[in-house]
Amino acid sequence: VCSPGFSAGQEEGEAALTEAELEQRVDIFLSETDTLWMLDLPTAVVSTEAEEAVRVLERNKIYAEICNAKIDSEYFEEKMVQTISGAAKTKEVQCETITVAEKGMMVTSWDLANSLNASETEAPETEEPGAPAGKSSRSPPGEEHSQAVAAPPAKHSSIIIAESAVPARSHEEKECPSEAILTSANLQQDLVVMERILMENIFQPKLAVYRQVPVLIEPVVTSDTEEAEEEEDEEEKVEEKQEEALADASPSPAEGAGATLEQLWCYRCDLTRGHGVSSMAWNKVNPDLLAVGYGEFASQDQKKGLACCWSLKNPMWPERVFRCEHGVTAVDFSLASPNLLAVGMANGCVAIYDVRSRGAAALLDSSASLNKHTGPVWQLRWVEQDRGAGAGDKKERLMCISGDGRVTRWFLQQRLDCSDVMEIKRTESGKKKLPGEREGTSEAPISQRAAGLCFDFHPEDPDIFLAGTEEGHIHCCSCSGKEQLLGTYRGHKGPVYKVAWNPSSTEMFLSCSADWSILLWRRDSHSPLLTFTSVTAFVHDIKWAPKSAFIFAAVNERRVEIWDLTVSIFNPVLCCAASPEGNLRCLLFARNAECLLLGDSCGQVGVWQLHNLAVPGAEQVWPRWGPGLIP
Repeated sequence: VCSPGFSAGQEEGEAALTEAELEQRVDIFLSETDTLWMLDLPTAVVSTEAEEAVRVLERNKIYAEICNAKIDSEYFEEKMVQTISGAAKTKEVQCETITVAEKGMMVTSWDLANSLNASETEAPETEEPGAPAGKSSRSPPGEEHSQAVAAPPAKHSSIIIAESAVPARSHEEKECPSEAILTSANLQQDLVVMERILMENIFQPKLAVYRQVPVLIEPVVTSDTEEAEEEEDEEEKVEEKQEEALADASPSPAEGAGATLEQLWCYRCDLTRGHGVSSMAWNKVNPDLLAVGYGEFASQDQKKGLACCWSLKNPMWPERVFRCEHGVTAVDFSLASPNLLAVGMANGCVAIYDVRSRGAAALLDSSASLNKHTGPVWQLRWVEQDRGAGAGDKKERLMCISGDGRVTRWFLQQRLDCSDVMEIKRTESGKKKLPGEREGTSEAPISQRAAGLCFDFHPEDPDIFLAGTEEGHIHCCSCSGKEQLLGTYRGHKGPVYKVAWNPSSTEMFLSCSADWSILLWRRDSHSPLLTFTSVTAFVHDIKWAPKSAFIFAAVNERRVEIWDLTVSIFNPVLCCAASPEGNLRCLLFARNAECLLLGDSCGQVGVWQLHNLAVPGAEQVWPRWGPGLIP
């Protein structure tokens, strides 16, 4: 309360009151202020007349029942515990520096046009029920009407055709378009084509040497503002580089230089690592397609087998992969149906695969056949058998030789079944009887059959074939009569691993064995003409050169050897040691190139270029070799 005449601008300490002001009556009014609660303890008692009294009584009853249940229960025990709040800790970690990369993409005009057309086709999907066709609920009706009137009829009709031509998208594609794109067949095919293009760019110099075509050199890109003289100089440099690359990739034979081998590339991948190469075969129609069988037979823990189809267009990964439960021992392509691949396995089964299919399942399998082999199928071959005078009577049959001593012919019907062509019997030992030894004192063999390890059919008469056995004998057999032996060639002291007819001189054939030797035979002579021995190692495979009747190749565990009978019969003209990683197992000549393929025990198939290997002329003939004669 302020008395009249008091100045608000005067300070409190300097105010002076007169006697009249002191005598005046001053009224002072006292009012109650707000209550400030310093401590509030809520009550634990509820009145029986309160609204929540029924709910509180119910909770108290439940709590009492729980307490009574704990008294006689063995699962509850009263114990004092103290909860300790853990102290907060500070933990620091160190991570790599977060790198930021800028990525861009190129968008062409047609990409923009396709995106625009796609957005236009999706617009009618948001129309309101009852709205006319072509009018969207997202724009004012007046604008739609004006656009419809202003658009010419021809343009309007073309828009209708474009919208009707675009197929409606399914609900699944809208939900996960990326998943549909990644699993589409068109994308998979495009990736295969792109992969082949990249592989051909990487291996182009090597593939050019293999195919005997010029090596391509990437030209130097020059700007349009450079002078004409500089462009001419660059063109001359490019031509010189091309000539140098051609000279390096395809070296011309030097005077007096011997035959050499140069590795071009190697068929291998992580899938085949550790699987030994057991057999190889070219496709009869496509010379770029190679079938390779993988299997391990020496170790006790045998791995599962693989049959892979490799292509020259991608030496780093096979085109087809067929997984087998047992090791693969032999593979061969059909001539009548080049898409069929026959695979023989270590457990005696034979399977037929269709290489056109991307599935891994076999087309036919002999596992359900009652006549299936009980020993490993060491070799199989598609052979065209003569069954009549006409050309239409010729049929292709699948022939197999197995460790159970049987040579079988397989038929491709609703199931794979076979019939025996012959059984290879064991021959009597050539040992002379000791004085006083009786006829029945010799021990009888456990089995009357001799295990067959290899065979080869005559190039001109497919009814005649050679069969090599584990006894070291070579039988000349005929398919026309069961168990009909035309002759037996005895010369090896160990199992015969391979026999090969000469494709040019059909009366000559080769054989290799575990006795470290290679024998040259003439069909009409039961004694070997020549014996080739260079190292003390098992000779696993032999092959005649396709363009010469006097050159053949052989592989043993240590190296590969090229023999030229017109140069020397004592030493090979070329020897190349095996890689230290594994031993060589099989070989194969390329069909349309001067190359040699070598398979080893590590799962690698190396492609080697042959240089400076002289090819004998057509006028050269076989000399009259004989026992004890040297040409």
